[in-house]
Amino acid sequence: MKEVTRLDKFVTSMATLRVVSGSIEIAAALFMFKVGQVDKALAINTMLAFVGPTVLILTTAIGLVGMADKLSWAKIGWILVGVTCLLIGVLKK
Repeated sequence: MKEVTRLDKFVTSMATLRVVSGSIEIAAALFMFKVGQVDKALAINTMLAFVGPTVLILTTAIGLVGMADKLSWAKIGWILVGVTCLLIGVLKK
């Protein structure tokens, strides 16, 4: 009989966050089609600018917690520096 593989709770949480994030993106795109005006579509797009970085931070945090026993503090520090650089690059005007 086949053994059923259980998904890791951290992987499940990360994947669920990404599915929710993707669903929000798709819903926003459909809403843009519905409103049909550039100014309103731009406002919707601006609201989405908060979703991406938030999901990035949350999924990275969940992944780091899941790997904390396998990583040294130095590696965790480098990962946090990398994420910080990504966020600065994305959010800086």
